[in-house]
Amino acid sequence: MLTDVHQHIWPPALVELLRSRTTPPYLDGWTLHLSGEPPYGVDPADHDIAARTRLAADDGLDLALVSLSSPLGIEYLPPAQADPLLAAFHDGALALPAPFGVWASACLSAADPEAVERELGRGCVGLQLPATAVLDAAGWAHSAPLLDVLTRHDKPLFIHPGPAPPADGAPPWWPALVPYLQQMHASWYAFRAFGRARHPRLRVCFAALAGLAPLHGERLAARGGGRGEIDFDVFYETSSYGTRTVDVLVRAVGIDVVVSGSDRPYAPPVIPDLGADAAVHALRTANPARLLHGRA
Repeated sequence: MLTDVHQHIWPPALVELLRSRTTPPYLDGWTLHLSGEPPYGVDPADHDIAARTRLAADDGLDLALVSLSSPLGIEYLPPAQADPLLAAFHDGALALPAPFGVWASACLSAADPEAVERELGRGCVGLQLPATAVLDAAGWAHSAPLLDVLTRHDKPLFIHPGPAPPADGAPPWWPALVPYLQQMHASWYAFRAFGRARHPRLRVCFAALAGLAPLHGERLAARGGGRGEIDFDVFYETSSYGTRTVDVLVRAVGIDVVVSGSDRPYAPPVIPDLGADAAVHALRTANPARLLHGRA
């Protein structure tokens, strides 16, 4: 079961709703407008379902998990605005052909555990939250009712970068390299400090190798944060990173908690060369299965 845990597709109904908006997030044709990023020209082929299905087949995938693009900020809109967009995403994504599966998303301006329960019941593999929702103790407390639903259903949480703040004059790559990674770094430490005790059985996957937060284990120990024991229910997704960085992360947390993700269409898939077929099997098959279904 070759798995990519991190892809994005905008179903047609979601595209049309984004085009009907006049404030961020919105689409003008195929140009995306967000509050914290420069206008972005979207390639229509990136969200063409037939083309993406062929691409997944060419990649040899048995399962490709798609999620809402959290940097859009849809989760933070008032319910009257967020709910139709979320419904369009869920309805369209759950109707995608094989090999696609779906991470659910939730409105965070008025968190509704029953809505999460409903989407899990419809077939979503777990819940995605933007990292900006869980940067501190208050964020984890606010999200706790949603995470309790995951625990009851033995489903995982996927933490993905959220909206970027405005940065006048910054180059186009700035959001992906600065605020996104800062968010992932902070959310990982916030989970360690505040989230794990409240949710001891929750499986969590951090996109983009958690902003490389685990590499600061020596500094954590030096500042009184403990030895950085490995939590085997916390996973690290590889999108946009290659062999050198994945190898370093594996040295810090071990091979058993790293899972393969591409962030398609925003980055191509990279299969790290870790020197053994068993390592690739772990990243693409064994570890994603444990993320999704738990330890046997």
